[in-house]
Amino acid sequence: MTVRVAIVIPIYNHKDEIGTTLARLMPHGLPIFVVDDGSDAATQAVLAELAGRCAPQVSLLRLAVNGGKGAAVMAGLNAARKAGFTHALQIDADGQHDAADVPRFLEAARTAPDAVVLGRPVYDESVPKARLYGRYVTHVWVWIETLSFAIPDSMCGFRLYPLDAACDLIDAVALPMRMDFDIEILVRLSWRALRFVTIPTRVTYAAGGLSHFDVVRDNVRISKSHTRLVAGMLVRLPILLARKVLPRSGARAPGSDSRGRWWRIAERGSRTGMRLLALSCRVFGMRATRLWLHPIVAYFLLTGRTARLESRRYFTHLREASPAQTTPAPGWCSAYRHMLAFAEAGLDKLAAWTGKVRHADVVFDDPSAFEALVASGKGALVIGAHLGNLEMTRALAVRGAHAKITAVVYTEHARRFNSVLAGAHRDFASRMVEVADFGPETAMLMEQRIDAGELLVIVGDRVPAHEAGRVVEAPFLGVVAPFAQGPYVLAHALGCPVYLFFCLKEGGRHRLYFEPFAERIALPRRERAAHLAAHAGRYAQRLEHYCRKAPFQWFNFFDFWARQRGEGNGRR
Repeated sequence: MTVRVAIVIPIYNHKDEIGTTLARLMPHGLPIFVVDDGSDAATQAVLAELAGRCAPQVSLLRLAVNGGKGAAVMAGLNAARKAGFTHALQIDADGQHDAADVPRFLEAARTAPDAVVLGRPVYDESVPKARLYGRYVTHVWVWIETLSFAIPDSMCGFRLYPLDAACDLIDAVALPMRMDFDIEILVRLSWRALRFVTIPTRVTYAAGGLSHFDVVRDNVRISKSHTRLVAGMLVRLPILLARKVLPRSGARAPGSDSRGRWWRIAERGSRTGMRLLALSCRVFGMRATRLWLHPIVAYFLLTGRTARLESRRYFTHLREASPAQTTPAPGWCSAYRHMLAFAEAGLDKLAAWTGKVRHADVVFDDPSAFEALVASGKGALVIGAHLGNLEMTRALAVRGAHAKITAVVYTEHARRFNSVLAGAHRDFASRMVEVADFGPETAMLMEQRIDAGELLVIVGDRVPAHEAGRVVEAPFLGVVAPFAQGPYVLAHALGCPVYLFFCLKEGGRHRLYFEPFAERIALPRRERAAHLAAHAGRYAQRLEHYCRKAPFQWFNFFDFWARQRGEGNGRR
């Protein structure tokens, strides 16, 4: 994007300061729009003389009557946009702001052209203490209204707007015309999910300087504005919270394609938002917190185009592979229910680690295989999937000390959520091992745990980032799909029994399915490919069985079948 910046200066009767302000700004070579907000005759004469002398760099706009600072700024922003500029740098006419910082604002705009660049005042001894401390009342209210600390100072008159966003807001909303404008436009831009960049800048108050701030009237106006904004925040609260839990995906490198490559898709979630949900669970309980999931998921549905399309692809395959069964129709409704099940599974994980899930709510479909394994004291490899709630048994096992269960995970894309779970229980981190690949080092690390009688839980329906080429293809939902070789290679190296595990939520309860897979997996060198295909095929069949059983509980929101369209062709 080509950034074209103009300067907008609102002025009302600052005839003595405007000449010096212009002299400091003109060397930067930017076009300047001076907006005369109905000044007196003396100021009009000074402005006319300056505009004639500084043309064409300086353009003068004159409002017939004094409408207030907000009215003047809005007139200047609209004029700059109409003239073809992409950004406008607002600066007050009274000379309080350091014009030497203009290049820093311009650089910030080039680096983040969609962001609002705010001056963060650095005051010297000239600042009136009453004004300095009084500003903090507004700062706190703005932080409440935006649920964010992204706007450290909403009253500084030195700022740079992206004009499309600012002018669209001006056209859509009746913004205040006077001193409360500076505050309200930032809060409302924050509600529209704009980013903010702050730059420390020196602010000086000249002795005897002219101020148009009316202590009584403007404070009343600002108080009314905060009342409106708090009400607006409460109306938008579900969406604002959703943005914290499910913020926009990170920027992608030009030309990159994340389709079918789950590790390139950024984790959509902030620690702050997730911890707010965790706090809600503790304070209001699980039932009340689940109500928040509906607006959060609605936001995710609307903004998560990739996940929405992959949900549709999954249900299309499921429907085509199960013509005799009643399966969900692909579309917005099924995608919403799919994403809601995913969000609820996250809450259930948190509930498990904080002890809010009763043992009576978790039942085995057939406990015999699990009980026999635990009684034997042997270690085993347990292969699960991103289906249902794999976390449930791990948390319950730790709390009940029934078995030592360790998850072998690819946590690179779930660090934020895992950090919340780690805060919920001190044993979380010790019961999790992160891997990036399956090789001799991984096997050696796991062998000690197997010898100690631990159950290593690993997923079989996702390929580690560094193992993208080592896959084996197997039929899944009527289409050939790539499955990781890693679990079977690891089982071969460990020489331990292998089980399959799935945990589905059925009728408000968690039902555990634990079934033997192989007493031992052998991969003879000459028949290695055939054995890997056979094991992956058996796993895919069982995964397909449970997907049909609980269609909304398989949570791979990326193109699982991408390789079939010629992507990622690597060695096998």
